[in-house]
Amino acid sequence: MRKSVLIVDDDRDIREVLAETLEVRGFDVVTAANGADALAVLRDVGVRPSVILLDLMMPIMDGYGFLEQWRRDPALASIPLAIVTAGHGVDHARLGERLPIIAKPFNVPHLVRSIHSLCLEDAPSA
Repeated sequence: MRKSVLIVDDDRDIREVLAETLEVRGFDVVTAANGADALAVLRDVGVRPSVILLDLMMPIMDGYGFLEQWRRDPALASIPLAIVTAGHGVDHARLGERLPIIAKPFNVPHLVRSIHSLCLEDAPSA
């Protein structure tokens, strides 16, 4: 079964390159330009990705705002999530200790390993 990834990033070039990179590696990809768009994709459209890759600095609803909603909603909080960021001004206290951080620019093998690892966290136990 193919794994799916929701990419939430306001930079169109990053979304497109990251989506193409993951698609050629066997992932289904959905994208959103900010946290509000991501919530609409998850709640209104009913997409259930295997993993969410979340940028922090975005207009309209930033990654921190999305995280607040994600944490409050058990259905959303059950979806594994990783932060993707260039690392400028990250508020680690607001992120918590458990969220993995994947640095921009991306090291593709590390990114793919991280996604696979997150997918394993979400896999039902036998």
